[in-house]
Amino acid sequence: MVTDPISDMLTRIRNAINARHKAVEIPNSKFKLQIAKILEEEGFIQSFDKISKDKFSFIKINLKYSKDKRTSVIKEIKRISKPGLRVYVNKTEIPRILGGLGTSIISTSKGVMTGSKAREIGVGGEILCSII
Repeated sequence: MVTDPISDMLTRIRNAINARHKAVEIPNSKFKLQIAKILEEEGFIQSFDKISKDKFSFIKINLKYSKDKRTSVIKEIKRISKPGLRVYVNKTEIPRILGGLGTSIISTSKGVMTGSKAREIGVGGEILCSII
């Protein structure tokens, strides 16, 4: 049993990048699908698919590498808000990751979105992770 499924997802992605895998499978949930969708829209992964096997379903994430196929597009992916210490921000406190070069993913009352989109809409929420 996993106590923090988002941390598990990010760790699986991080481990797959370190091992230079082309793809990684993650247990499915609606929340993880929304995060995968944001990663694809922001250009951090190539694509993702929902795969059903018997009773279980997985999200297959195809990782993205540079043209030399040695370095990943994702340099660092870090969990910010954890089950033991939740981190909430209002619309004026949303952090800019590396001056706008990175992305933060925020869970708001309007759904899961990037930090820049939340700033644009004018909502705050829980900072899930940062990606550089």
